[in-house]
Amino acid sequence: MTGGERQGPAEGSTRSEHFGEEFLGVLLDQGHELPPYQLGPLVARQIGRLDGRETSIFLQDYGQVWLVPLPGDGLAAGEPQPIDGSDAGRAFREARPVEVSQADGVRVYLPLLDGGDQVGVMAVTLDHLQDDERRLLRRLASLVADMLVTKHGYTDLFFRLRRREPMSVAAEIQWSLLPPLAMSTPRVELAGMLEPAYDVAGDSFDYALNGDVLHVAMVDAMGHGLDAATMATVVIGAYRHARRISVGLSEIYTFMDRAVADQFGPDHFVTAQMMRLNTATGRLQWVNAGHPAPLLIRGHRVVRPLQGPTTLPVGFGGHEPRISEVALIPGDRILCFTDGLIEERDVGGEEFSEEQLIGWVNRLEPTAQQIRTVARSLSHTLQRARGGITTDDATLLLIEWRGSATDDLALPE
Repeated sequence: MTGGERQGPAEGSTRSEHFGEEFLGVLLDQGHELPPYQLGPLVARQIGRLDGRETSIFLQDYGQVWLVPLPGDGLAAGEPQPIDGSDAGRAFREARPVEVSQADGVRVYLPLLDGGDQVGVMAVTLDHLQDDERRLLRRLASLVADMLVTKHGYTDLFFRLRRREPMSVAAEIQWSLLPPLAMSTPRVELAGMLEPAYDVAGDSFDYALNGDVLHVAMVDAMGHGLDAATMATVVIGAYRHARRISVGLSEIYTFMDRAVADQFGPDHFVTAQMMRLNTATGRLQWVNAGHPAPLLIRGHRVVRPLQGPTTLPVGFGGHEPRISEVALIPGDRILCFTDGLIEERDVGGEEFSEEQLIGWVNRLEPTAQQIRTVARSLSHTLQRARGGITTDDATLLLIEWRGSATDDLALPE
């Protein structure tokens, strides 16, 4: 939108909306059939119509340490940006646009969000920035994020770009199995982290939001390497099958147990935690199969572990599990984690205990409101506290019930 296109308030607003519709329409009409490597150049050309320049699209690496620039004609080449300590990283961490004044204009960093999941950051430089440009760039960033996620499913370009270290075959399997690491709705939000990102094997989690009910599972398969990754894959597959035919939590355990026993025999097992959260009422139910008890966080402090009756790990043919239950209040968070997070040795050689985990949660929780930021900061902080050593998978999943007072967005009439 150049200065010549701006008219009086009413007419200018109408023209801006018409330009924005046509501007985004080009991406929708052309972008869905473009091969993935041409998406970035198309975005750069469109931004050029706003007199924008130095367009960059950054994707987060698997360890959530770096933002890596997407190559392509018309895109600004550059070095990866650290998520901690850069303007692009600030937009990523805070999930909001960041504007930086420069001698030749304004550099704008926009988070690329898809359903709450953080894809990366888009950056562009403009001579000046007004509300029309801000609104159009936000909409453009949302559309670019959606298109990146769609095209991610049928290209290796983005996978290769996001790798900052060699990845094991087991980790390759686990990452292909995972749902998005973050999800956000008006009633519920969650975010997960896996360590070591490039060598994870037996840890995994899964979730689905069906109507008012959020279904969650976290699993930790015994052993390391391909055997553990294969077991985790079978267990998650059995969990999804049972969840999708709408059986109860206790029956879900039975499906998973039989899958492991039939496929791997009596000497193999998987610890597991299965949950159901009614997002309308805050009623949380769970079944524990030999897994560490999750932590209830209220007012940014750990209140207590959610203890309850447990059954044997999946594969050992335990008794039908008893269902535990708790009533959440708006703002409550649940931290699920695998034992690799607390059984590692710290820098002093002592076991990194649940008490230390709780201490770090209480220190970090009040410092950031975004659940994605808390999950990422907690995972990285715990890794540093363990001296950067992770001999076992260390996975966490943070869930927040935001309450039902804020209903879902109203559909247009």
